[in-house]
Parts: sequence; structure tokens; C-alpha cells
Amino acid sequence: MKAMGLITLLTVGTLMCGACGNKTAKANLTETDSMETAATVFLTREISPEALVRIYKALGREATGNVAVKISTGESGNPNYLKPELIKQLVDEVQGTIVECNTAYDGKRNTSEAHWQTIRDHGFLPAFKVDLMDEEGEFNIPVQDTTHIKYDIVGSHLKNYDFMINLAHFKGHPMGGLGGVLKNASIGVASANGKAYIHTAGYQQVLEGLWEHVEDQDGFLESMAAAAQAVHDYFDGGKKVIYISVMNNMTVDCDCVATPEPVKLKDYGILASLDPVALDQACVDIIMGMEPSEDNDNQPLIARIREQHGTHTIDHAEKIGLGSKHYTIVNIDEQ
Repeated sequence: MKAMGLITLLTVGTLMCGACGNKTAKANLTETDSMETAATVFLTREISPEALVRIYKALGREATGNVAVKISTGESGNPNYLKPELIKQLVDEVQGTIVECNTAYDGKRNTSEAHWQTIRDHGFLPAFKVDLMDEEGEFNIPVQDTTHIKYDIVGSHLKNYDFMINLAHFKGHPMGGLGGVLKNASIGVASANGKAYIHTAGYQQVLEGLWEHVEDQDGFLESMAAAAQAVHDYFDGGKKVIYISVMNNMTVDCDCVATPEPVKLKDYGILASLDPVALDQACVDIIMGMEPSEDNDNQPLIARIREQHGTHTIDHAEKIGLGSKHYTIVNIDEQ
């Protein structure tokens, strides 16, 4: 019997028991899978600056050249974004630049002026080099899957980078159901116009005021997958990009929400992979496999993911060849 198509119920239980005895096992493969076809997802239950550097090094892919570190700087008023003190050691290790793009909704990041103020307020300046990639324009990069979007519209400064660390905060999302590395690559790297283009599944290419809501939820999710693949491909066919997800401060809402719902889940750990599909799937499996309790309630996040059909982004990303939902977990705490 499969649990979520990837790992057995027993293994999911073992993953959860890490909080008790840190006995996280490798994920079991189905009978039709093999070690050759499964992606590796590294895990540490420690959430610290040092652990972030360790899991980066465990991936075995050195960030070289001009390194973009893609995070969400967090909407003004939101306390859940990845904090500068957590990520600074990793950013310094790779001599990276924090990169972002402006948003496509009303708030404190929808203009460069407002976004720079939020970046200051959240402590990213002067601690880091920071770049708003669409501040001076945008350009199109090709997509393989043209079902909805015919290209991906990204910030023009993306051209300045040789390597990307996709450093995501895993949590829920009001529209996408969940936010992980696939969303961070797609919506996160898209310019404001690009965000509207993805959200409307190719309907609106230019942002005039606000993007128009189009009733095509699966089209939106599939457009996110296509855009994530475009960014992956842009970095030497995926050879110059890595993916890290921090599972802390997890609420049903994204870091783009100014007043998110309260956090009801305990912090879990940090996961990383060269395969973004496997990484998002592993994070979802961990949430789905938790035994809910009064102080660790996964039910609201599960409900949000299901309500918005959030896992469809992962399914479609696998379908179009971005990665695999089949993976093994390697706990670096036990090495």
C-alpha cells in the first residue's frame, strides 16, 4: 500500500518520531521504484544558521560565480518570513545576493520604493546585498510547457547571476494551497507582470493596477509549475541551482499575507534537494503524516492544501519533467 504515492505509512510515522528520538529513516520506495530513479532529499531537524550551512554542503553542489539567494522578504506586518539572523551564515558562505521581485497585489512590496522600505524594516539591509530584480525591467525566458503561459516573465537582473539558491519557507498559501520551492521559483522570480501572467494562467500579460482574477485554479497551478521549470532550465538546465526549504513558523498563509493566521504547527526542520519536485513532495508528506495534537495541529494546513488543490502544482511539475515525486530521505543529523 502506498502512502501519498511515495513512502509507506510506517516511514511517515518514523519521520514524525524524529521529534521524540530523532530516528528519521530513509523514505521507503515502492516496488516499482529504484534507488537510481529516486531523488535524494536531505533533512536536519535542527533549525539554525549552522544547520543551514551543513545541509547546503550535504547537497554536494557548490554555489559559484555570482550567486542569487532567492527568498521572500515577507509582507510588512508578517512575522513568519525567514529571518536575517537565520540565513546570514549561508549567504555569507556563498557570498550571495538576496534577490526578490515586486508583488502584483496591494501592499508594502508592490512598488520598488515600498519594497525597499520593507526590506529595511525586516533587517535585510544593511546585513546583505539585496537586489530587486525587476526594478529596472524584465525579460522573457522560454518555458517547455506552453499549455497556459508561452514564456516566463522575470526580472531583468536575473541575467546578472550564474547560480541560484532557492531558499524557501514552507507554509500554506491562500491561493496556491502551499508555498515551497516551486512557488519560490515561479511566482518569486517573476516580475510583477510575470506574477499576473502566471496567476491568470496566461490571460493577463501586463499588470494594469491589479491582476484580474480568472477562474482557472488548475491552470494557475500548472502555470506555476511551468514557470518553475523555466527558471530551473535557465540555470544551465538545473545544474546551477539548488533547493532548500525551512519548515518553521508554518501557518496556512503565505509570507505575502500581512496578517497571517496563527502558527499551529511546531517547527520541524530544514530539507534540501537538487530536485524541487521531490523536495516539495517531501514537505507535504511530512505535514500529511503528522499525528495531530493540541500543540501541533496539522489539520488547518492540510485543509488549505486540499481546498486549493495545492498538490496539483507538484503533480504537474513531475508530469512536465521538472523532477520526481519519488525520493529517499537522508538525515544528516545521523551522519
